[in-house]
Amino acid sequence: MQVPETVAIIMDGNGRWAKKQGLPRTAGHKKGADQIRTIALEANRLHIKKLILYAFSTENWKRPEDEISYLCKLPGIFFSKFIKELMENNIRVTFAGELERFPKETQKVIRKAVSQTARNTGLELCIAINYGSRREIVLAIREYTRQVLEQERANDLSEEDFSSYLFVPENVDLLIRTSGEERISNFLLWQIAYAELIFTPVAWPDFDEAKLDECLRLYSERDRRFGGV
Repeated sequence: MQVPETVAIIMDGNGRWAKKQGLPRTAGHKKGADQIRTIALEANRLHIKKLILYAFSTENWKRPEDEISYLCKLPGIFFSKFIKELMENNIRVTFAGELERFPKETQKVIRKAVSQTARNTGLELCIAINYGSRREIVLAIREYTRQVLEQERANDLSEEDFSSYLFVPENVDLLIRTSGEERISNFLLWQIAYAELIFTPVAWPDFDEAKLDECLRLYSERDRRFGGV
């Protein structure tokens, strides 16, 4: 089976999953966080190089305050439970997005996990948090423009050069969205230009190793021509 190098997942359906179980939305987010561990370990076992998970978008600040408060606590809960296991499995944690809007304790927890795992050489587990792709592109343009003006460089920007200014410089091979919605939701708009897209009705809390393996099987059956014949 052909395994993609870079996989991105829109982890959707936590709240709806909880509602079906007669539970509060926070219970869905907690179960969803546990699934990050499950899928990261499976991706690492399959030798996927990078897994990018959409954890919190720039639009998620519109949610109720109590839900946002819980989501801000989730990184601390997750890493306190699983950092040892991530280390044992040689998984490296990174993040994409603007952490500065989060409480200082949330920022500290995430940066500590990045630092602790920095020397690991297995799967790169990238958490997209306070991330929006349009915002990412605007920030990249601003930084490039600043460097051009300060360094008096020639304005000869290539697509490859531009990618290096983004939070996520890699091209995505496979994008998965869980829970039945079929839209991109401002996620990795530049990076998924030639990605294969798979939309599954399975809610994220139920998206396990078998579901990931099935998506990878479907991916391996696709004929990726990149505009050729």
